[in-house]
Amino acid sequence: MTETKPFRLTESVKAAGCASKLSPAALDKVLGKLARQHDPKVLVGFDHADDAGVYQIAPDQALVQTVDFFTPIVDDPYTFGQIAATNSLSDIYAMGGKPLTSLALVCFPEKADLEILERILAGGLSKMVEAGCTVIGGHSIRDEETKFGYAVTGTIHPRKVLTNGGAKPGEALFLTKPLGTGVISTAIKKGKAEQSWIAAAIQSMTR
Repeated sequence: MTETKPFRLTESVKAAGCASKLSPAALDKVLGKLARQHDPKVLVGFDHADDAGVYQIAPDQALVQTVDFFTPIVDDPYTFGQIAATNSLSDIYAMGGKPLTSLALVCFPEKADLEILERILAGGLSKMVEAGCTVIGGHSIRDEETKFGYAVTGTIHPRKVLTNGGAKPGEALFLTKPLGTGVISTAIKKGKAEQSWIAAAIQSMTR
C-alpha cells in the first residue's frame, strides 16, 4: 500500500505569512497617486505607514482600526488561527490602543476539509477571547489559497497615540519580541525547521 502524505497548510500556498503581502514599494507607487481625503478627525492615516489608523470621535476618545490577514505560516490550523489573530491584535497594541471588536476575514478553498477551517477559526477566537476582543462578524470568499485574519477596532486617548515617527538620536529602541520568525516560517514551509525552532517561534507569534 502507498503511504498517504499528510496535508500541510504551508505547502498549499505559494508564499507563507507576510511573504504573501504586496511590497511597500508597490503600494507606495499606487497609493501615491490617489487623492487625499482631508478630514481633521484623522489623527493617523494610511499616508503615515503606521500599524493602524486613528480617528477621533470625541475630545477624549479615538478609534484605532486595522485589518491584517495572510496565508498559513505554520501547518497546524488551530495555531495558524492563533497567530493570525495575535498579529491583528498587535497592530492595535502597537498604537497604544485597547481592542474592542473584530471581524474575521476568511479565504478558503471550496473543496477543502471544513474541519481545517473550523480549527483555524477556533484558534483565532481563542486569542480574541484572551484579549477581551469580541468577534462580531466577518466575511468569507472561495479561494484556492487559504488566508485568514481580522479587521480590529479599538479605542485610545487622542493624546496617547504611539506612532512610528518621532524617534530621536540617542533614544533607546526596545524590541518587544525576538527577531527571526520570518526565517523560521520559511524553514517550516520548506520542511527544514527543527521542532525546537518551531516551538520557540510559535510561542512568540501567539503572545
